[in-house]
Amino acid sequence: MAKMEVKTSLLDDMIGVGDMVLLEPLTEDSFINNLKKRFDHNEVYTYIGSVVISINPYRSLPIYTPEKVEEYRNRNFYELSPHIFALSDEAYRSLRDQDKDQCILITGESGAGKTEASKLVMSYVAAVCGKGAEVNQVKEQLLQSNPVLEAFGNAKTVRNDNSSRFGKYMDIEFDFKGDPLGGVISNYLLEKSRVVKQPRGERNFHIFYQILSGASEDFLCKLKLERDFSRYNYLGLDSAKVNGVDDAANFRTVRNAMQIVGFMDHETQSVFEVVAAVLKLGNIEFKPESRVNGLDESKIKDKNELKEICELTGIDQSVLERAFSFRTVEAKQEKVSTTLNVAQAYYARDALAKNLYSRLFSWLVTRINESIKAQTKVRKKVMGVLDIYGFEIFEDNSFEQFIINYCNEKLQQIFIELTLKEEQEEYIREGIEWTHIEYFNNAIICDLIENNQTGILAMLDEECLRPGTVTDDTFLEKLNQVCATHQHFESRMSKCSRFLNDTSLPHSCFRIQHYAGKVMYQVEGFVDKNNDLLYRDLSQAMWKASHSLIKALFPEGNPAKINLKRPPTAGSQFKASVATLMKNLQTKNPNYIRCIKPNDKKAAHIFNDALVCHQIRYLGLLENVRVRRAGYAFKQAYEPCLERYKMLCKQTWPHWRGPARAGVEVLFNELEIPEEEFSFGRSKIFIRNPRTLFKLEDLRKQRLEDLATLIEKIYRGWKCRTRFLLMKKSQIVIASWYRRYAQQKKYQKIKSSAIIVQSYIRGWKARKLLRELKHQKRCNEAATIIAAYWHGTQVRREYRKFFRANAGRKIYEFTLQRLMQKYFLEMKNKMPSLSPIDKNWPARPYLFLDSTHKELKRIFHLWRCKKYRDQFTDQQKLIYEEKLEASELFKDKKALYPASVGQPFQGAYLEISKNPKYKKLKDAVDEKIIIAEVVNKINRANGKATSRIFLLTKNNVLLADQKSGNIKSEVPLGDVTKVSMSSQNDGFFAVHLKESSEAAGKGDFLLSSDHLIEMATKLYRTTLSQTKQKLNIEISDEFLVQFRQDKVCVKFIQGSQKNGSIPTCKRKNNRLLEVAVP
Repeated sequence: MAKMEVKTSLLDDMIGVGDMVLLEPLTEDSFINNLKKRFDHNEVYTYIGSVVISINPYRSLPIYTPEKVEEYRNRNFYELSPHIFALSDEAYRSLRDQDKDQCILITGESGAGKTEASKLVMSYVAAVCGKGAEVNQVKEQLLQSNPVLEAFGNAKTVRNDNSSRFGKYMDIEFDFKGDPLGGVISNYLLEKSRVVKQPRGERNFHIFYQILSGASEDFLCKLKLERDFSRYNYLGLDSAKVNGVDDAANFRTVRNAMQIVGFMDHETQSVFEVVAAVLKLGNIEFKPESRVNGLDESKIKDKNELKEICELTGIDQSVLERAFSFRTVEAKQEKVSTTLNVAQAYYARDALAKNLYSRLFSWLVTRINESIKAQTKVRKKVMGVLDIYGFEIFEDNSFEQFIINYCNEKLQQIFIELTLKEEQEEYIREGIEWTHIEYFNNAIICDLIENNQTGILAMLDEECLRPGTVTDDTFLEKLNQVCATHQHFESRMSKCSRFLNDTSLPHSCFRIQHYAGKVMYQVEGFVDKNNDLLYRDLSQAMWKASHSLIKALFPEGNPAKINLKRPPTAGSQFKASVATLMKNLQTKNPNYIRCIKPNDKKAAHIFNDALVCHQIRYLGLLENVRVRRAGYAFKQAYEPCLERYKMLCKQTWPHWRGPARAGVEVLFNELEIPEEEFSFGRSKIFIRNPRTLFKLEDLRKQRLEDLATLIEKIYRGWKCRTRFLLMKKSQIVIASWYRRYAQQKKYQKIKSSAIIVQSYIRGWKARKLLRELKHQKRCNEAATIIAAYWHGTQVRREYRKFFRANAGRKIYEFTLQRLMQKYFLEMKNKMPSLSPIDKNWPARPYLFLDSTHKELKRIFHLWRCKKYRDQFTDQQKLIYEEKLEASELFKDKKALYPASVGQPFQGAYLEISKNPKYKKLKDAVDEKIIIAEVVNKINRANGKATSRIFLLTKNNVLLADQKSGNIKSEVPLGDVTKVSMSSQNDGFFAVHLKESSEAAGKGDFLLSSDHLIEMATKLYRTTLSQTKQKLNIEISDEFLVQFRQDKVCVKFIQGSQKNGSIPTCKRKNNRLLEVAVP
């Protein structure tokens, strides 16, 4: 029987309902209760078909480990419990295997966890795609772009400590294998007004606090900043510190991320200099000053901040100061310069700070795109990840909230369209009849905002471009005229026109009925924020900066490129960006993550029913469930369906041999499920009512219990049989081992008994034999004794006849023989050691043995000397022969001799063959060198010594220069007649040459050496060997030396010297050299 493959499923061990499509009954309360039940059990993910609902747990959960990544890798979407990894894997596999471009749309309120969800999606895709050095570098750069953009684009709000204040859409590009090649990031509407002003309880962008907290003192000094937050007007102090956020550590993370992404050091420095300049702009303050013409003019109170900003940015201080005080208006050929009052100066300062930071952020995105863009031009697959601000409803809602909520309306619209489209396409693909679903379509709200003629954005642009006085109130009046009758627009004026009195709606506000609920917008600031004007004087001042980055941020400041055309408004730019985004999303297969915030306290384990209910309503989640359940609540491919429920039918259990669809048909007919409850598609089974699915699950659960009982029964029977057979086999083994043991014991007993018997028998035989041998021995001894006595008697009888004549001589010879025998035996025991230098010898015992005793001593000494000589090698024999020769020549003649006895004769004191210094000398001498030594050659002129190398070969004596190695003299051994030296303890000696020889031109050699005895001995032996004549060695304290044509007497005297024990030579006159020996 084949082993059944067991698969986990979304329906196994389910807490609540994992897929809201299966929720029964479907009401708002049951929907919320199901989410709460799962949230309480740490199940933060729930499905609506293929849509993932994610509830922010506000704490770390152990469900994002590498083991979880491997668990969801290459698994069916519904195979495991709901998880964001399941959606990420489904999108990635569809892109890799089916060549379908994907997009993951993450929506929800601020603080619902959208940014974290996008990080999880990217980290999962990075973990499951290919490996390799280049691929890993691309993945690392894509992941590290997040910390950089978060630092510059995120801020703490009252609802979220890490709220994205910009929209981000990243297209990740893959090759045909599914390995990432690069990416492209698009950013939407940075909330730049936050740079200059933040609501109570909120912070400015993270990067300002990170620099001041994490930068070193030296770095802050370069940026001309101080660590104290209170020094800067642009930083709100009530929320400067956030619990659980380490700004210093985050700053180090950002710098490291910028390096990984590819920012050069000078680029990073330039970015932080711009950030520091923005921060210091807020500290510039103005004071009014009246001019002669009566107009007010603004002046900067403290110019120190302005000076530091100019030093940071490389701008001429006077140029920037004038830009804050004057405004130049150009119209065709005319230029008009007007002064700015204090309010206008502050507006110009804040506008510059906002534009500077906003353009820096856009430059950062462009710079990151340059680093992470795909380097190859092959066809690419694309996965888009949209992390954009959620729907916002604050106490004070302004232009930013209006734009953000407009974007969310467009996302809701595309969600509805694509969801219905996907559902409809699947029904058509499977051949199932489609039933139209009623749902709220927010296209009417989108039209209210973006209509080109009557939309709110169009009215705002028209009002901004209109000549004359334009204020926020005139804009509101325009809206009241155009939109008063729109059912989703409300204002105080429109209410009055309908005879309604709503005091909760102030005069300077209007209200829009969004899909997420009603939002009241304060019209104040709409016109200015939409205009987003920056005075041309400031743009030109920035362009004149020597700071390369700031100059690049303001290209319109170039006087050569002045464009008098009004720049597009912020609203129209954002509208165009959203239209491009929607067009991009419609070309991709959508995957949805709907993020929900469980409470406003940002605390774990708290589930606010009312808050969650509000989000469920404006996200349209119930409508989404109804759309999914409109035709059929559940659908599943035939193979997994048959695999899961095949045990409910005898025909399909345990194996179905035919097609999977036929097996499902047999199964459903056997279970008698009404035909109106299901339909067969081309590849899937569709179940209309969740009750039918739950009935199948109940039947399966009951059947599994029955099967478990049956398996348990069979297992127990098998276990008992197995145990019985094992015990039977064990009994046989034990019995066999026991019988073996018993036989072994019996055998050992018999064996020991036999050994004892054998030992007794052998003992008896041995004793019997011993008795016989003893008896035989006694008999032999007795016969011997008798024979001896008999022979003795016979000898005595014969001896008596001759005793008188030979008795004396016999006794003498016997005595002498006994004494000699005793002498040799004693000598044997008293022999001295075999050392030739041992002088010991036993004393003579008898006088008559004197000559014998001396001869024996001589013979023993010669014998042991031979034994000692036989131990020597040829080299040792040569050394001892030289030592012996030296002894014969110098013993008791030369005082230096005793000191040389213990010194071995080495000969080659200079390693000429190994020392590269003497390579030239080695090449010049082709004979074997017997001795090589450094000697001192005595100068006859002054008695001073010069170092020379003395070489003795088989045929010649050579003297060479010690430094250069050049040969100075070469004398054949046949030309050496005599060697003279003193009898004292010195190393001087003279080498006498034949007068007729070539070398005798300069005379004899007077030399000094530390190895005189060895040199003279070797010279003597070598000369004898080559010439067969003995060299004359003259030892005298006074001898003559031939120097060229003169003969000089060398005389050795005794005396104490200043040089200690070193002999010295001194010239006394032309005929005398005196050597003082200590």
